[in-house]
Parts: sequence; C-alpha cells; structure tokens
Amino acid sequence: MASRTPSFLGTGWSFPPTFSRALGGVAMVSDDVDIRESLWVLLSTSLGERVMLPTYGCELRQMVFRGINTTLTRQLQDYVQQAILYWEPRITVESVTVQQTASLEGQLTIDIAYVITQTNTRSNLVYPFYLDQGSIPVQGP
Repeated sequence: MASRTPSFLGTGWSFPPTFSRALGGVAMVSDDVDIRESLWVLLSTSLGERVMLPTYGCELRQMVFRGINTTLTRQLQDYVQQAILYWEPRITVESVTVQQTASLEGQLTIDIAYVITQTNTRSNLVYPFYLDQGSIPVQGP
C-alpha cells in the first residue's frame, strides 16, 4: 500500500483483514479506527485462543447459554473492563453497560464508553453478544 505518515495512536491491519492485488498489500487503519477495530478483535478473542499470547482476549464465550440476570451482566462488565485494562492502553474506559436487546431475545448489547487518552476524544463501541448461539459474530465494527 502507499506509504503514510505514521500515526501516534497506532496503525494496524483492518478487521476483517482486506487484501488488495491492485495496491499490493493489506488494507491498514489508523487512529481511532484502529482502536475501535482492536477493541472488536479483543472482545471476539477467547482466552487461550492465541498460542503466543494465551492471556489475550476476553472470557465472553464462556457465558454463552447462561440465563440473563444481574450476575451475568455484572460478570460481562467485569470481563470487558479487565480485558481492556490489560490489552488496550490507548483508552480509558468510562463505562461498560450491558443491556438485553428488546428486538432480539437472547441478545445482549455491551456498550463501552471510552476516552482516547492522548487526544481526549470520547467514543463508544456497541458490541452484540448472543446467548443462544454457539459463537460470537464475526462481522466488524
């Protein structure tokens, strides 16, 4: 791909990875988009899934098929906050809210409000979590 000025917030592969024969490389993302996609990958990765980084990821998948109650929502909040604390130093989490989706039974939404530390920019990510299915969705942000 074309050379770019390095971003002080980071640059990484797009998610899902996109390749271009015409430009001869991998599509890259930077700044707040890179942070957003990094969060999506972090929440979609189970602990132990990455051989070289066994502590990378979030324990969301072990909560599939559990009943929706206050204990579950609090555990999900804790897992998300811990994963971000350990693996995404570019942001500060303001809040993590877990709510049941009214239109889809068995789906929770995890709303993460955060501040990008270096730019003091506020943003949020809404991550769908399905309790009735065996896997977390693969589509990106």
